[in-house]
Amino acid sequence: MKCFGFAGNAVLGLCLSSSLLAAPTPERKTELLYLLAQDCGACHGMRLKGGLGPPLLPDALHQWNAEQLAQTILHGRPGTPMPPWSPFMTEQEALWLAQQLKEGISQ
Repeated sequence: MKCFGFAGNAVLGLCLSSSLLAAPTPERKTELLYLLAQDCGACHGMRLKGGLGPPLLPDALHQWNAEQLAQTILHGRPGTPMPPWSPFMTEQEALWLAQQLKEGISQ
C-alpha cells in the first residue's frame, strides 16, 4: 500500500468527504420529491400519513436517524412490501430524501 503522506491523505479525505456529502442537484431533488409523492405515497399514503406502509412523518420517524432511513430506502425491508429503491437512486440521494422526511416535507 502506497502512503501519500499527511497532505495527500488530507486531500484524498476531503475529496471523498465532499463526494459522499454532495447533495443532489435542484433538478434531481425535484425528481426525488416527485418519486416520494407518487411511488412512496402509493403505500405510505399520499400525505405520508400511512396506508399499507407506516407513516413517513417526522413524529413517526424520530426513532431512526437519517442514515438508517436511507438504508431502508435503498435496500427495502425483506419480508415486507417495501422494495429496494437502490436501482433508482444513489446513497447520497437516499440520504438527502431521508433527511427531508426527518425534517418534514410540506405538501
